[in-house]
Amino acid sequence: MTATVEAQRKIQAETDAKDSKRSKSGSARVKGSPKTSATEQPGSPLPPQHLLKPGLESDLRPRPRFEAKKYKGSSKLAGKVALITGGDSGIGRAVAVLFAREGADVAIVYLDEHADAEETAKHVKSEGQSCLLMPGDVKDIAFCHDAVAKTLKQFGSVDILVNNAAFQEHAASIDDLSSDHFDLTMKTNVYGYFHMAKACLPTMKAGCCIINTGSETGLYGAKELLDYSATKGAIHAFTKALAANVIDRGIRVNAIAPGPVWTPLNPADRSADDVRSFGASTDMKRPAQPEEISPAYVFLASAICSSYITGIVLPIMGSVPGG
Repeated sequence: MTATVEAQRKIQAETDAKDSKRSKSGSARVKGSPKTSATEQPGSPLPPQHLLKPGLESDLRPRPRFEAKKYKGSSKLAGKVALITGGDSGIGRAVAVLFAREGADVAIVYLDEHADAEETAKHVKSEGQSCLLMPGDVKDIAFCHDAVAKTLKQFGSVDILVNNAAFQEHAASIDDLSSDHFDLTMKTNVYGYFHMAKACLPTMKAGCCIINTGSETGLYGAKELLDYSATKGAIHAFTKALAANVIDRGIRVNAIAPGPVWTPLNPADRSADDVRSFGASTDMKRPAQPEEISPAYVFLASAICSSYITGIVLPIMGSVPGG
């Protein structure tokens, strides 16, 4: 786990050094302070900031909105158990909170962001549900099996798997993308999803489901995210293939492909100046807040809502497709 954090920070430092050598003259700068959209969510420009990997949500300004205070639970997941990777912050945290509001107990896998994970657990418990925290590295297949075993021991089942943990670090050119960088992204984002699915499926019964976090980059690509885009495209294909593979077991598999979302992932990747305009290219002119994405996970997790849906990639991008 410590080795993975060190590897992430080494790649981040190398990228930061290359970025600092490039001329910033002529680069677009967004002036002003965060605006608020018609939906009362913070808009671009955002405060410039650059987080040390893997990135702490507690360091982000403004703090991401994940509580979805206007969302009323209705026992859609009552009695269920959800295992969420990357559940300490960002989309994972928002999903954990809404799953708990709908009646599920939650097991959270995270790398080493202990303070963020504890805050997420506090919110899950405030919804009246139990929360199990498990630090570890999803690249490690033994850890994935151990996480499932601990969840079963604590709660008795794994009814919903949310594969959400991810590594992202841009590279301006393919020439700057090292094999170590590519390998770390691939093994975290693709192998991690595969390992967790492989560990969970033998315990899952008819009516259970898997939800994978994809990305708009997996649909359209992103020129400075060659490796990340490739992994997200792989996740989309993996979702569709796995859905067909396990349909006879009565298990549904779907994915969600968000556009830009205000989480630690991008401020722990892009330069502070680039973060100012994060999400501004969408039709909504801002990134999503995690609480705007999490209800879709409830929709796909709940058989009440989506028992006839499997093998889809649901885009939530803040833009009109093709617009």
